[in-house]
Order: sequence, then C-alpha cells, then structure tokens
Amino acid sequence: MIRFECDYTTGAHPKILEALVNSNMEACPGYGVDIHCERARIMLRALCQAPEAGVHFLTGGTQANTTVIAAALRPCQGVLCAETGHINVHETGAIEATGHKVLALPAENGKITARQIDEFCQAHYDNAAWEHMVQPGMVYLSHPTELGTVYTLADLEAIQAVCRRWRLPLFVDGARLACGLAASDVTLPDLARLCDVFYLGGTKAGLLFGEAVVITNPVLNRGFRCHIKQRGGMLAKGRLLGVQFEAFLQDGLFLDIGKKEVDQAMRLREAFLAKGWPLFVDSPTNQQFSVLPNEAMAALEEKYSFEVWEKADEDHTAVRFCTSWSTRDEDVDALIADIQKL
Repeated sequence: MIRFECDYTTGAHPKILEALVNSNMEACPGYGVDIHCERARIMLRALCQAPEAGVHFLTGGTQANTTVIAAALRPCQGVLCAETGHINVHETGAIEATGHKVLALPAENGKITARQIDEFCQAHYDNAAWEHMVQPGMVYLSHPTELGTVYTLADLEAIQAVCRRWRLPLFVDGARLACGLAASDVTLPDLARLCDVFYLGGTKAGLLFGEAVVITNPVLNRGFRCHIKQRGGMLAKGRLLGVQFEAFLQDGLFLDIGKKEVDQAMRLREAFLAKGWPLFVDSPTNQQFSVLPNEAMAALEEKYSFEVWEKADEDHTAVRFCTSWSTRDEDVDALIADIQKL
C-alpha cells in the first residue's frame, strides 16, 4: 500500500534522526532548559527577526492549540475561527474542555476574513444582552487551512488591523507552516510582526514530534511555561525537542521540506486536472482535493491509501491526497500512471 492519507505516516527525516543519535549520550537538564532548546530558540528568533519573542516547544498540534488558547483567554471568553478550523472539527472538543467556547464563522475554502471578524464583534457589542454572551477573546487561523488553502500577506494584515481594533490576540496554527511558507507570500518575519502567537509545526514536516510556539506578545508570554506544565505539555526530556528543531532550522531544512511537499503535490494536482477530475478545493499546498468518479476511487483504493472527504453526488466523491517529506518520486510516478490508465 502506497500511503497518501496524511503527512505523518513515516518517521523522521534522516537529518533529524542523525541529530538525535549524535546527541543521544549527552546528559542535559530536563524540561526544555537544555542547550539544544536554547540554540533552537536563538535560531528561530533570528529567522523571525523577533529577538524578544518567547519560544516554547510542545509535542503536538492539539496540545499547542489548547495550551495557547487557554492561556490567552479569560474564563468568559471564546475563540473565533473558521467553521472548518481544526479546533472546531478535529480536536474532539479539546478547546471546550478547557472551558472556552469555539465561536465558528462561515468559511470560504477554509478561510475567514477581516470583515467577518469585524462584523461579528460589532454585532456582539451591539446586542443589548452582550454581557450574557460568550465574549470574543481571540482569533484563530491556520496557515495552511484544513482545506490546504493559504492566507495572503494582505489577508493577514487586514485581519491583524481588525484584531487590534477589538483588542483580540491573533493566533496562527502553523502545523503545516512549512508548506504555507512555500505556497504563499507570507514569511516568518511577517508572522512575527502580525501575530501575537503562532507556531512552526514539525510533526507534519519530518520531525518525530514537535511544534515550536512563538509568542511576540509579552503579556501572553508571561508565565506561559506554567500553562505548558498545567496542560501536561512540559516534556521531561525536553532536549529531544530542541535537538530536532536545531536540525529542522539548520540551513533552511524546514523550507526545503515544505517546498518538496508542495512540488510533489502539484504533480498530483496536474494529473487530476489532466484526467478531467475537478478540484474540490483549489489548494496550493501539500493537501490536494479532487472529485473522483466512484469507480476510479475504488480502483485506486486497491493500491493507495488516501482520505475520503465527502460525497459530491451519487456517482462522485471528494478525496484528499496528502504528500509529505518522505513522498518518493517513484510513488508519485506510479499514482500518476495509474490515474492515466483509468
């Protein structure tokens, strides 16, 4: 079975494993205060052009999302996000379990707009009963989105302006940020300038595990390690995160991985279009959504794993193919050849 269902089916990039092996016998302090974590922090601050930013390493995306959001919100506040956002549909109510409501907005191809955020906040405070309602307290975006789409720099600048107007922290989930950087005009310094907090994901980009949370708002950064500990995210062997991120950031490895994932995905995209299969979503990243005839889907399922997204009609189904750091040319070649035969 050739696997395209997600971008974390394999272990770790060889350079990540090499770094772990080479540092294996080093004795380091625990809980992320070791030299490797500190070097990785320095590297990431430099790449973000944010020398004062707080940088914290957690093991996974849901853990990062719940910790950041719970730390930022007051008890009566909720977080605004797209209705298709990861925290709304794919985290088993993790945000609600922290005591905070997810305030979902209608999304177009996974994205929300500055205007929607502005109108929601205005309507909230125009309501005579606003004191009896969950208060919007934060905006959550993901870049790329759950549908593989990306925000442009202009999109983020407009959203940031609205967030400042309503005094809402802006949080960008970067679980697939390596692909987002490869497929948009947004850079790490842009994110550091526009966001109160964001993270660079490693789990879906060639690390065994790990997300690097970057906090540029000093109010949110104050005492953040206590929130990590309370949420069960403070890894005793924190050096394992630091070692991986050192290698991930060295010589732009994370950028190379993102570009490779996107390049392989674009090959699949062209094969779908050449076959006459329409795109379910026009994604420029490593998640490719196409609408397949059911017979073709059944034939491909004999050899390839991919995600069935939703039924398009009685005869067609929207599916997702996902490329990763380890997607091989020969596997993409084989899939393209089999598509052409159908």
